[in-house]
Amino acid sequence: MPPETSALIAVVAVALVFAYTNGFHDAANSIATSISTRALTPRVAVVMAAVMNMVGAFLGEGVARTIGQNIIVPPEGTHGLTVLFAALVGAITWNVLTWYKGMPSSASHALVGGLLGAALASATTVEWRGVGTSFAIPMLLSPLIGGLLGYLVMLAILWAFRDASPRRVGRRFKLAQSVSAAAMALGNGLQDAQKTMGVVVLALVTTGYQQDYDVPTWTVVAAALAMSAGTATGGWRIMRTLGHRVIQLDAPKGFAAEATVSVIAYATSFIWHVPISSTHTITSAIVGVGATRRLSAVRWGVAGDIVATWILTLPGAALISALTYALVRLVG
Repeated sequence: MPPETSALIAVVAVALVFAYTNGFHDAANSIATSISTRALTPRVAVVMAAVMNMVGAFLGEGVARTIGQNIIVPPEGTHGLTVLFAALVGAITWNVLTWYKGMPSSASHALVGGLLGAALASATTVEWRGVGTSFAIPMLLSPLIGGLLGYLVMLAILWAFRDASPRRVGRRFKLAQSVSAAAMALGNGLQDAQKTMGVVVLALVTTGYQQDYDVPTWTVVAAALAMSAGTATGGWRIMRTLGHRVIQLDAPKGFAAEATVSVIAYATSFIWHVPISSTHTITSAIVGVGATRRLSAVRWGVAGDIVATWILTLPGAALISALTYALVRLVG
């Protein structure tokens, strides 16, 4: 087998490992709220999220094209594959570290940080305009919109059910959460599985196995299966942080947060084809719905730790990927 083919297979395999870590890392985003409000049992929630993640992966490829075309332009051949390998190792390492600490961080930020770190270490061309318009702006705006929209949706729910029995409202919204949690899991699959597809397609183009950025069916299937397998393993450490440590959620708040993130995920995927962080968006939405009760209901110390992790994600993953690239070049 030619060395370039072996290297391509290795990069595809590592990309699927990234999809797996993305699944168990971001599974918490889809199901933490519904589990914490007891709208769904943990087992049912995990199975539902795994299935909906897989379905979402088959519904589009716009985000995959953005990741493949608008972030970096790796050199052709095995050198380009080395860059992609280092980028994926940086993202995977950061995902595992933050999962171990139980802190929700963005797998999307980790991936882009890994790509940028490996690109800068290897003097690879970075599409800075694409990074700004296709990554930085959506990633900055989506949490802000998530927090504001979550606040407004929760206000509307409070007003609409102001005279209703709290117990009856709670039962109704537990049923509604079954739908909103599934919708959010679908959006998570739609967004995050495509990021893995984008890297695989970039590797195929870099080695000349493919001339355009169309996503092959086998890539969609592989990314969907890897991410769903990761989701099925849970992510209980991060669920505890999102579901209990930021605010105490009830069913109406959980529904408002999940519905908010679903709308944002669908709009960014189908209309603008840009990646967002479901982690950042759901966390902001949870803070937004919690703030309708009173600002002190939000545990701002925990929220501050989460924000600090967000800030460190991109440079942290970039540093790991740059060191990985240097090590691989030194050994190779």
